[in-house]
Amino acid sequence: MNVTVLSTGGTIASTDAAGGPEPTRTGAQLLEAVPELEEYASLTVEEVVQTPSYEMDATTLERIGDRVRGLEDDPTVDAVVVTHGTDTLEETAYYLDVTVQPDTPVFLTGAQRRPDEVSPDGPGNLLTAVRAGRAFADRGADGAFVAFNETVHAARSAAKTHASALETFRSANAGPVATVDRDGVVVHRAPRSETRPLAATSLAATVFTIKSGSCVTGELLAAALERDPDGLVIEGTGLGNATAGIAEGVREATGDGVPVVVASRCLEGRATPVYGGDGGGERLRKYGAIFAGDLSAQKARIRLALALETYDDETGIRDAFAE
Repeated sequence: MNVTVLSTGGTIASTDAAGGPEPTRTGAQLLEAVPELEEYASLTVEEVVQTPSYEMDATTLERIGDRVRGLEDDPTVDAVVVTHGTDTLEETAYYLDVTVQPDTPVFLTGAQRRPDEVSPDGPGNLLTAVRAGRAFADRGADGAFVAFNETVHAARSAAKTHASALETFRSANAGPVATVDRDGVVVHRAPRSETRPLAATSLAATVFTIKSGSCVTGELLAAALERDPDGLVIEGTGLGNATAGIAEGVREATGDGVPVVVASRCLEGRATPVYGGDGGGERLRKYGAIFAGDLSAQKARIRLALALETYDDETGIRDAFAE
């Protein structure tokens, strides 16, 4: 089995420095630290970028996507592993799942502890990704996944849920696709992409995210509209509700032809229009808002940006969220 590892930085590659930890370890060094990998696959490694994932920008994300698409055309590659910072790992996984829809399974992994800290988790997570890659390739898997702490999650549902714990990634609503233990890889459901693709790859569209909560006014949304955005995502409370001030901004935005997508700040469940009142989800729906279902606000933002590049009409953009 042949696995290509794309190194992009993150905690898994970081070491301490005077100004705070920074990515310094190359992909080759990461592989050298886990000699057991050779028991499961023949490995090649490429350096794509060295960055902490909280600094991931559209250009870098698109660059990663371009390289993954290139590997899709290589019949000798059975799986791809991307080493990545955990802060935005779920967003990169989702972007790849939407834009590449890889027939060759892609596994994103990283670490919560640096390689120069006690008990680093990066080596174990790399081993989880490669072992899962072998098992998934044998099953004809496709799509992007998050491999972390001996679990494998579909890109659509994977979410970082703890700032520092090793078991940070969970599959909201769905549960993991597979678990990895000493005896092997246990697959719980078909290892397939769970995301409907979009044709675009560019993230050039300007999409702002506004978060609702107690006492939040509509001033930030009004300021966002002054910047003439291409779209807006509202991270609402509960089922997708917002304050009256935000709702008024939604009415103004949709009236001006700016698509507005409403997600829930809750980890599990769906954003769906139910409540009335000045800022309830049903009022937002009447104003023209699109509901994101079980997508988080950060994934809804990526999907809206891609939808804006794919479609030039409201019907198409709405259809992009009809999953």
